[in-house]
Amino acid sequence: MKVSRRIRRVLFRIILTVLIIVCVGAMVLLGLTLSGKRRLESRTKGNTPILHQSELIETETVDDNWQEGDVRYQGVHYRYNEDIMTFLFMGIDKMEEVEPVESGIDGGQADAIFLLVLDPHAREISVVGVNRDTMTDVDVYNQQGEFIATDTLQLCLQHGYGDGAELSCERTVSAVSKLFYDLPISGYCSVNMGAIPLINDAVGGVRLTALEDVSESDIRQGDEVLLKGMDAYYYLRNRDITVDESARMRLERQKQYLSVYAETVMASLKANLTLPVGLYHILEKYMVTDVTLDEVSYLATQVANYKFDQEHIYTLEGRTEMVNLHEGFYPDETALYELILNVFYEEVEE
Repeated sequence: MKVSRRIRRVLFRIILTVLIIVCVGAMVLLGLTLSGKRRLESRTKGNTPILHQSELIETETVDDNWQEGDVRYQGVHYRYNEDIMTFLFMGIDKMEEVEPVESGIDGGQADAIFLLVLDPHAREISVVGVNRDTMTDVDVYNQQGEFIATDTLQLCLQHGYGDGAELSCERTVSAVSKLFYDLPISGYCSVNMGAIPLINDAVGGVRLTALEDVSESDIRQGDEVLLKGMDAYYYLRNRDITVDESARMRLERQKQYLSVYAETVMASLKANLTLPVGLYHILEKYMVTDVTLDEVSYLATQVANYKFDQEHIYTLEGRTEMVNLHEGFYPDETALYELILNVFYEEVEE
């Protein structure tokens, strides 16, 4: 069947318009990706941890391949991987949307604390779970926001000493960085726990085997469940404070959930690179972050083919003791040092 010249012209214009839209969209995405890449790389450029100041360090054997900041541990030469990007994620014990507070002591505790580590050399994603009760240096402020002192307290309290927004996050980033020997952190994201049902259901829910009974829910240990809505919140948030090490046990649930959630997102990401942007918009009112949309676009293109599995989820080793009627977790310094070497450093051939 012949197509008239007029129809051919109309079809040509339609096709041309579609191609222009696609090309412009691709250029915008590329522009966002490149600007995001540049901004992320500039945040921590030239910064390295101070592992070389640890008491665990061995006598340096300086050779032609030795660089400032390198360490030797158990006879192995290590160098910090400067291309790694590390992000701090915090789950804040508030249900409502984010609203900055005036009191300097009511920013909300960080009940979930994780480091997300992106390694472009190995093309791997690692997650380091940090016990909320980790005893470390915390900067204490009064209600007027005036600095009082630095004290050894539970890490989760640092977020509370702030405005519940950027200031609280920045202070928590500083505390976590110091805990990890001044580890460079590329960005942060805090999310009020009330957002959990939203981001959980945005990926169709999370299917797992319950590690514990969960109060306020019908979930029982050993149940195969598809977490939806508030059940996801209860699974991640609730704990029995009358049980010893309940914070550590909840951290195990959070690690398990995060692993399955990440697998779900990674599988979807390969088919839909805009998924992180969609999640970003869902979280917006519940979230405080210094990671911009162009940076999210860049990260989405990078991590789509990264490897992530249970072997790359880490937690700090240590002991739990009662401190002023509350549990305090004391990290094992040797285990912490070795974890940092394993995740953030690379062996140097000599």
